[in-house]
Amino acid sequence: MKKLIFILSLLITTAGVAQEEWGDMQKNKLTMKELAPIWPGCENGSAPQRDNCFKQKLAQHIAKNFKYPADAYKNNVQGRVVVTFIIDENGKPVIKNVSGGTEVLQKEAQRNIMSIPQMAKPGMMGGKPRAIEYTVPITFKTGK
Repeated sequence: MKKLIFILSLLITTAGVAQEEWGDMQKNKLTMKELAPIWPGCENGSAPQRDNCFKQKLAQHIAKNFKYPADAYKNNVQGRVVVTFIIDENGKPVIKNVSGGTEVLQKEAQRNIMSIPQMAKPGMMGGKPRAIEYTVPITFKTGK
């Protein structure tokens, strides 16, 4: 009898801990949490810490790789480009949509996003790889 109670309590505890990372049971309804992709160098820490690290590394990447197209800068072409992309099941960026700004600015924004490195781990949902969508605005302003 003691063994049965021990096994039951162990099972209940394990089920609760396993669901904490990727899902939650509320009133017989399972809700799944998306886990963000893991940027190289952000492997340690809790899920919220890895998510914050991803956002910080993405912002740093965009700023570091930002190149104003020379002709556009020279002609004072400015605008805001919005890039919608996914980090696919393999951890690679894939552009879904680019809008705003001129075609030259859109191409530069797309180049910047496509130069994102492959993720250490892709996004996850329910323990399985999943594509996660992001939308990033990039503002091109000459300051002239």
